[in-house]
Amino acid sequence: MTAEITAHEVQVDVGGPAPMNAFLALPSGTGPHPAVLVCSELWGLTDQVRGIARQVAALGYVAIAPNLYHRSGPETASGFPESDANRTRAFELLGRLTRDDVEADLRACVAHAREHGAAGKTGVLGFSLGGHIAFFAATRLDLAAAAIYYPGWLPVAGTALSRPAPLLDEAPALAARDVRTLMFFAELDHVIDAAQRDQIGAALESAGVRHEEIVYPGAQHAFFFPGREPYDESAAQDSWTRVRTLFETELTE
Repeated sequence: MTAEITAHEVQVDVGGPAPMNAFLALPSGTGPHPAVLVCSELWGLTDQVRGIARQVAALGYVAIAPNLYHRSGPETASGFPESDANRTRAFELLGRLTRDDVEADLRACVAHAREHGAAGKTGVLGFSLGGHIAFFAATRLDLAAAAIYYPGWLPVAGTALSRPAPLLDEAPALAARDVRTLMFFAELDHVIDAAQRDQIGAALESAGVRHEEIVYPGAQHAFFFPGREPYDESAAQDSWTRVRTLFETELTE
């Protein structure tokens, strides 16, 4: 059963000179409605990400997707179409992200969601760069569940929030917060190879994180989104079923 939703652009106070734009999707009906942070790919707050927020809200959660590039200017508000030039631009933007700024933005989003009907537990969902951000969120925020798709740069220092050290080093913090975590990987991922997957799994296991890793045979990076070359319908549908179960189990019980 899915809920009717309302959705709109919002401005979130992050304590700086300008607010952060975000996309908020709200289910109808009586709650409580847990909150879910939706974290974007490299391309930012695109229409596809807004669509995911709508899907999450249709499951009965208050979904909020932040524009984490907002400090780099208003031209980042709607994300970027996929192109080589925009890839270069987006890597410049993610190079400006800091752990403290991202934490502040995510905390502000949770607070905003709670001001607009969210109650109870909170989860996070992220794809690629957003999976990287979702992992980080699970080490810093009071979360009950994290659904993390093909997260880049976790075990390697130098990119996004893996500065100055690999973000994977924070796995003990994720374990300490007892965040139930699903990690979705693609067998043929050009960003995260088998050795990195093994390294991630070993770190989570060693830290005692409550987690499950799913590797989809034959799938490629960015397999989740329809209409794009890497789309894998079987992997996308199976993973989404698992996300639904994770959130039902950890956020609503």
